[in-house]
Order: sequence, then C-alpha cells, then structure tokens
Amino acid sequence: MENVQKTEQTLPLMLRDRVREWPDITAQYVKNRAGDGKTSFKPKNYRQFYDEVRFAAGGLLELGCRRGDHIGIIADNRPEWMVTDFGVLAIGAVDVPRGCDATAQEITYILGITGCVAAFAENTRQVLKILACKPELPGLNTLITYDPVDESAEKAAEAAGIRVIYFPSLIALGQKHEALKPGNVEAEMEKGRREDLATIIFTSGTTGEPKGVMLSHGNFLCQLPGFELVFEVKPGDIWLSVLPVWHVYERAIEYIIFGSGSGIAYSKPIATILMEDFRIIRPQWMVSVPRVWEAIMDGIYRNVKQLGGLQKHFFDFFVSFGLMYTYFKDLTFGLLPNFHGRLRVLDTVMGFFPWLLLAPVQGLATLLVFNRIKAKLGGRFRAGLSGGGSLPARADHFFNAVGLRLQEAYGLTETAPIVTARRWKKARRGTIGQLLLNTEARVLDDRGRVLPPGHNGIIHIRGSQVMAGYYQRPEATAAALSPDGWLNTGDIGMMTHDHELRITGRAKDTIVLRGGENVEPVPIECKLRGSEYIFQCMVAGQDQKYLAALIVPVQSAVMAFAEENNIPIVDYELLLQQPEINGIIAAEVANLVGPKTGFKPFERVFKFRLIPGPFEPGRELSGKQELLRHRISARYAREIHSLFKPGS
Repeated sequence: MENVQKTEQTLPLMLRDRVREWPDITAQYVKNRAGDGKTSFKPKNYRQFYDEVRFAAGGLLELGCRRGDHIGIIADNRPEWMVTDFGVLAIGAVDVPRGCDATAQEITYILGITGCVAAFAENTRQVLKILACKPELPGLNTLITYDPVDESAEKAAEAAGIRVIYFPSLIALGQKHEALKPGNVEAEMEKGRREDLATIIFTSGTTGEPKGVMLSHGNFLCQLPGFELVFEVKPGDIWLSVLPVWHVYERAIEYIIFGSGSGIAYSKPIATILMEDFRIIRPQWMVSVPRVWEAIMDGIYRNVKQLGGLQKHFFDFFVSFGLMYTYFKDLTFGLLPNFHGRLRVLDTVMGFFPWLLLAPVQGLATLLVFNRIKAKLGGRFRAGLSGGGSLPARADHFFNAVGLRLQEAYGLTETAPIVTARRWKKARRGTIGQLLLNTEARVLDDRGRVLPPGHNGIIHIRGSQVMAGYYQRPEATAAALSPDGWLNTGDIGMMTHDHELRITGRAKDTIVLRGGENVEPVPIECKLRGSEYIFQCMVAGQDQKYLAALIVPVQSAVMAFAEENNIPIVDYELLLQQPEINGIIAAEVANLVGPKTGFKPFERVFKFRLIPGPFEPGRELSGKQELLRHRISARYAREIHSLFKPGS
C-alpha cells in the first residue's frame, strides 16, 4: 500500500487496481440463512464485486445522474451498500448517507440541504419516509430500492412524480449501458481527481443541529499507507463488520479493507449472532466500538461464572496473572505511556525479571484456558480495533491479558476519521495511539499556547484527512478550521513524549458546577462502566452543587445478584427500586469514583437513578455509540430534576 498516495487519485481507481492484483480473492462474504436455520456465508470475489460497481455506475448514468450530482443513501449495512458507494463515486457524483434510524425530519434536512437528485432507500418504510418529505425535496426525481416495495409505496411515488427502481433493475440498466458504451464507466472514473468531493456525512448532532462534513477522495486515501503500521493485514484476510457503514468510522475501515485486498463478512452487534458468525467465518480482524468489546468480555465472564466452582477460580487466577504478565512485559519493552519523562532503561531493569518469572505461568494459562477463548472467536482472530468512544481500561487490559490483542484508535467525522491508532509493534495501552503518517497534532491551553507532553488542553489536528469544511456552513467551518489548516477537535487531552495522545474529556461536554469547578464527565462515565453491574451511564450536574448520574445496570448481573441474595423478583423495574440493588450500585459508584481512584472530591457522584431500559442508537446514542446528551437530558428530564431536588 506504500504507493497508494502517489498513484491512485480516487477510491474507485484504488478498487480497480486491487481487482487487477487480486481478482479471485474474496471481497465480500454475504450471509445466507438456510431453511433449516443454519447460517453460511456466500463469497463474492473482487472481480464480481467490481463488475457490480461498474453496472451500478452505468445504471446511474442511464438514469441521468452526472458528475457532481448529490445522491442520498438511506440504508443500513448490506452488501449492496458498498457497491452503491463505489458506483456513485465512479461517475464523479457525491453520496449523502444516513441509516434507517433517521427520522423523516432528519431525511428532509439531509437530502434537502444537499439538493439530492436521487436516493437509494433500503425498503418500503424508508421510501415512505422520503416521499413524506417530497414537497421540501423539489430536486429529487428517482428512488432506487434494495428491497422490493409494496403497492402503497409505488402509488405514493407515482402521485409524487418520483420514479422507483428496484436495485437489480439498476444493475440491468448498467449492463445495457456497458454493452452499448463499453468502457464508458471507466472513462468517467479516469476523470476523477484526489481533491474531488466524495461524500457529505452529517454529524450525529450530539450538540444540536447536524452539520454536513465534506470529505474528499484524498481524505480517505491518505489513511491507507499508515494503516499497515496499525494492523499487519494480508490479502485474503477476513474482517467481521458490525458497525453502521453510513458512519465514517466503518466506511473508512471498509476502504482500508478493499485497499489491502482483504474481505468483509457482515454481522450484527448482537452477542448471539456475533459469536455464531465468529465461529463460522473465523475472521482475523474486527473493528468495533467499546460497547461491543465490553459485551464480548462480559459474555466470556458469564460463561465462566456458569461453570462455577473450581473452573471459575482457575479462570480468575490465570486472568490475574495475565494482567501482571502484560504489565511487566510492557514495562520491559517500553510500552507504558510516557507523559512525564519515564526512564526507559530503569523500566526495563524493573520489569525484566518479573516478566521472565511470569512467562511460564502465562504460557500455561494460554494452553489451558486462553486458547479456549480464542477458539470461541474462530481460532484465527489476531486483533481488534476499538474506536468511536473511550475504551474502558477493564476491557483493554482483559483482552490483552488473555492474549487477544485489542488496540484503540481516535478520530472524528471531520478527519475522515482516523487521526491516531496504536501501532502493531508499539501498542501502548493508556493512549489512543500514535499519529498517522503525515498527521500533526498540538495541544493548546485557553490562551492558544502549545502545551508540552503531560499537560491537558484542547487537541488540534492538521493533515491530509482533515475535511474541506461544513456544507453551506461557512461560519461553522471558520470556527472549526484555522486559516492554516488546524482543526479544533473540541477534545481535551494530552500528548506523550512518543507523540501519542490520550483523551481526557470533551470541551463541549464539560460540566460547570455551581462552585465554578469544571468537570469532564467522560472519564467518570468510563470508570463507572468498568463495573460488572453498570452497562451505561450519563453524568449530569451543570450549574448544580454536585454530580449525579443516570445508570443503566447490567440486567443479567443484577438478576443474578438478586437470586444469590434471595431478593424477590416480581418485575425488573420493581427490582431496581429495592434498597439492596441500589446499595450494591452505590458501593460500586463509591469504590470506582473517589480519591483512591484519582478523582477529586467534586468529581464524586453523589446521587444516581437506575434506568431499566438501555440507551439505544438513533434515540439516546449516535451511530458510533456516543451519548446524545441533549436527547437523554430531554427524555429523562424528570428523573434528572429529581436527583437535584432539595431533600431528595
């Protein structure tokens, strides 16, 4: 991938080069469920995938779409998604994606402000959403659907003056175009340039109205050469995909997958489905968000707990040794983060003999226990990448202790998105990794002064992956981008002496207490999620005397605790009101967030309310599992108010 930046101008041209190199390697594994309920994956090689891309592009040309047009994609993960994306980009058009969780109002805003002339829609429901917005979408004339639509949608489309085309019919149009004008699609591809706009991705709106981030082909392509330092990916490797592809994080990873000649198998972030797919497809790599990695870890612990007795103690014993082993190994080889000037020689001396003594125990643990965990993930799994939020230390250390490498990356929609990632040969836990190639970062204080390593400030990024700006939002663009190309991320963090970053908070999330204390809720929430009883939480307290939290417990853990302690279970919501349950959560909160764990007195959580249902994507969470704080605050306004009510 070293010559990508020099030779490949656009993403479709990158794909074409990979097809010429590895035509018979599998590009996609499409899930099939047989009549007997058994799951299998049907492979589609690079040549077949590229043919579909060319036909999709030719079909769009036949429909009258042209270079520079904006085309919506309102759909969730499916094999046709990336075919569509590459097809749109092949003719020089720009796609505007969003998932099926989008409301009619969001679709109106996204497709309307960008002036989309056509849109892909997953099914009847999405078609009806779009048609409901038609009066505000005067330029929209065509809908292409992945699933057949029912008669009601066809009639509604006809009444609105919109033509509806089934995706296979688009492919057939493209085949006709190819027969009549052979080579025309590739001629269009050749016109593309690196600086051409590829997509307009709207932010999740965690702080209000979404903004359309304009990303070019070059913004994505510049990440490919540096990613080979993050994962040692080989042609033919398999990635398990669980994140929404309309989101920039998954999308960039899929470009990296195609750029490396490896393949994608589509799964879902649901434990039973995911673990079955691990067993069947036996992937080497997976990229996901912290919530999914925590769920996998908790599932492993639940299975071990069910075994009980000696096996559980055996497992806990070896995990404890694994944690010590990885710590001393990191100390020996200089893999602890260096914020304040560590003496690496002293670290090596202090870590070497404990690491050497623990190595045989780790080998025995791997043979007797940890290999069984690896077998549950298919037996070939090499590493996972976590992004889209802060990875709790508990999960980070656990996976590495049992020999399943888990690395962390960081980025924003505005940076397409990868800025940093832990490198394969120097993965330092406690950081979000080193900067990608040709990327700069600086940490500034409130006065705009550059801070040295180990000091908290606002992170600014400059590099080829930084966006062109926000679509039709010049004021917002000027506020985020300096004239010399520095992007204000809005994230609070610090740099190490090895040019790695650690995120410690988010400027926009900062809570200012009544006493004037500034509190970053993210580290507190991350620490609380390290409890086996706490699944999700949101810290609140703006303009209040103290901090409080909404907490979503781990239902299975709470139920197990109730059974073990003979607490009557009539109804789960009623169970959460029991003093014993609130007591165990209160003990977890007190133990995790306090002076002993490095938190200041005003950072303690004094009150909490247990919420029975989880925060869900599209409602309280963004597509990358970030808390939509304004939505949670609105949805649970009464509960939050009660936490700060005098005498409560």
